[in-house]
Amino acid sequence: MKKDHNSIAYAALLLAMFVWGSSFIVLKIAFREYDPLFVIFGRMFLGMMFFIPVLIKGIPKIQKEDFILLMLMGFFEPCLYFLFEAKALTLTTASQAGMITSILPLMVGFTAVFYLNEKLSASMLTGFLLAIGGVVWLTLSGSSSEEAPNPVLGNLMELAAMVCACGYTVILKKMTSRYSHFFLTGIQTLMGSLFFLPFCFFPHSRFPQEWSHQGVLSVIYLGVIVTLGGYGFYNFATSRLPASRSSAFINLIPIISLVLSIIILKEHVGVNQYLASALILMGVIISQLNMKREKGEIIKNISELGP
Repeated sequence: MKKDHNSIAYAALLLAMFVWGSSFIVLKIAFREYDPLFVIFGRMFLGMMFFIPVLIKGIPKIQKEDFILLMLMGFFEPCLYFLFEAKALTLTTASQAGMITSILPLMVGFTAVFYLNEKLSASMLTGFLLAIGGVVWLTLSGSSSEEAPNPVLGNLMELAAMVCACGYTVILKKMTSRYSHFFLTGIQTLMGSLFFLPFCFFPHSRFPQEWSHQGVLSVIYLGVIVTLGGYGFYNFATSRLPASRSSAFINLIPIISLVLSIIILKEHVGVNQYLASALILMGVIISQLNMKREKGEIIKNISELGP
């Protein structure tokens, strides 16, 4: 019976990884149909609709010193994070953007050394340098195409999104000791909806004149399946499996993004990009040698909104 339960948990874990890995591809598809900032607003708004009952049911008493931190957390992600990522995916490929996100847990672990006075291990430093070297290589080896008109700038934008996600995660780790994950996610989707709504009416924005099936389904997929489904599948799995084992599956996300971008978006990946991606993954894996337990907590904290 336990073996059957583990099989179901592993299946849920794989589904979560697939959902998160596919988000970059679906974003690319949605951006072909609608203005990127409208897509992000739609994603946030749909997510907010599901969390409204949680917020209405009972808003916990927010401590005065936490209010600024909660606002800063939401400003980092989803506001700045998706602002940078939306721009990134109009300039670079989904496969490259997905690969760059794999360094997030490593960045958070590295930041904790300075912010939380945690010890910097040799494996973490080595892994960090290898991963950053891989990102630089991936960025410089990218060539312009219809899908990636400016991959260098796009990859830098995605890296900026990861910096925002890093700041968000460090703050979130402090907030989760006082507030529930559902409340914090509800606050994020509310802030994201309010932040991105005005962008839909800016002169340069393109508000949808017609509603294509592909565009609508893409936004629904991002707002419901990625935001809620990925979170639900992952938390179901982690409740039945060791955190260190669950977190190891996170490394599948950039690989899934790479494979799906080649199959669905027909993106071309050169030899240099494969080698650079391998260097990034090698750096992440090396850094995990002494941070498996911490990474499980990090991913649990950042999983609500998905990539």
